Amino acid sequence: MMDKPASSENVQQGWDKPWYRVRTGRFEASFLPDGEEDLDAVCNIDVVVVLADGSRWTATMFTLAAVARLMERWTRTGEALGGRYFWCSDGVIVREPGIDNMVQVIGGLLDIEEFGDVFRRCEAE
Repeated sequence: MMDKPASSENVQQGWDKPWYRVRTGRFEASFLPDGEEDLDAVCNIDVVVVLADGSRWTATMFTLAAVARLMERWTRTGEALGGRYFWCSDGVIVREPGIDNMVQVIGGLLDIEEFGDVFRRCEAE
């Protein structure tokens, strides 16, 4: 499954269909791309993060451009008051597309201790 090492940190990443998983020493992030989506161009994706303590967290990560496209579409469909607002309870907006960028954001949120404020914790099973 893990076939593509990345960065200087001990990171493993690869396909575990339908998931694309990225493992670091601090977390495992499982992304759910659409089909054969270019992983460097991903701009709207669900992610499940399992921290080293075993806790599970979720979010939907969007780029600014993806949010703009959604709002533009909603002006035509009438959703969200005709595209006049965007709201998502577990949404994280990132500037740049790509799974690698999103993994860096996750790591950065952990570094600055804001991860728990941004991601939504899953209930224990």
